[in-house]
Amino acid sequence: MASPADRRAAAVLLLLAAVGLVVRFWQVPGAAPGGVVYRPVGGTARASRDSVAARAARLLRPLSRGEQIDLDRAGASELTRLPHVGPGLAGRIVAYRDAHGPFGSLKALDQVPGIGPTVIEAIRPHARFSAAGLVRQGVPAALGGAEIPLIRDPEDPSASPAASPGPGERPGSGQDVVSLNTATEAELEQLPGIGPALAHAIVAERTAHGPFASVADLARVKGIGAATVRRLEGRIVVP
Repeated sequence: MASPADRRAAAVLLLLAAVGLVVRFWQVPGAAPGGVVYRPVGGTARASRDSVAARAARLLRPLSRGEQIDLDRAGASELTRLPHVGPGLAGRIVAYRDAHGPFGSLKALDQVPGIGPTVIEAIRPHARFSAAGLVRQGVPAALGGAEIPLIRDPEDPSASPAASPGPGERPGSGQDVVSLNTATEAELEQLPGIGPALAHAIVAERTAHGPFASVADLARVKGIGAATVRRLEGRIVVP
């Protein structure tokens, strides 16, 4: 004869069996027992193979006539749609842009390793630059420059016209002029295109080889080219 403990154990087992049956028939129709059901967050449609395939098809689709890609913003996968640009070159373009800032023009894009005249001409009809009209200002990386911001290119026809000179200012300067042979590094840093490293290089060159004979003579400083010299005209004097 069953004891009271045996009867209680049998009742518990029957209760568990009943709960199991309720849970089994409460599942989503067609779902496997114990299966996990995934639901989209917020009730939106989940990503499917079709959406992935559609994105792949779009990236593989050749550029149509007049269609352009913003080389200052596009990712590597988008850049591969450009003619003569494969995954490797697209990766180098993005890496160079991340290190040096937006290109702004095909001329700046030509500095990327692997970009040459053939590639430039092929992508010219499809290239767009959201940073067009801007040029890099600062110290070249070879001279220790880190961050190179962008400024409006004074030679760009789309650039804003310079303000009229005020009293005591030279035409075209917009600010007081700096004496090249007596200016301190801090004063030189205020000039367009001259950062801390270039200011130090100018003073070091002046100390080692004597005063500058003219504004054009500034080109003897490593890292300063003809474009920078032109930009400084009207902002520096050589007594």
